[in-house]
Amino acid sequence: MVEYLSILLNARFAKTERGASAVEYGLLIAGIAALIVAIVFIFGGTISNIFTNTCSSVNQATCS
Repeated sequence: MVEYLSILLNARFAKTERGASAVEYGLLIAGIAALIVAIVFIFGGTISNIFTNTCSSVNQATCS
């Protein structure tokens, strides 16, 4: 009976540690996603203008 309780308690603690790891990974992924969204909002217009200017330059060069 004592062995059964020992196994049961060990399984319970093992699940708790795995759950904490999953929460930590989830927070890490959420932080990275928030950083990507912030970078896109901050630099999105500038990068779009760079690609638009490059495309216009290429089109003018091929038409001339």
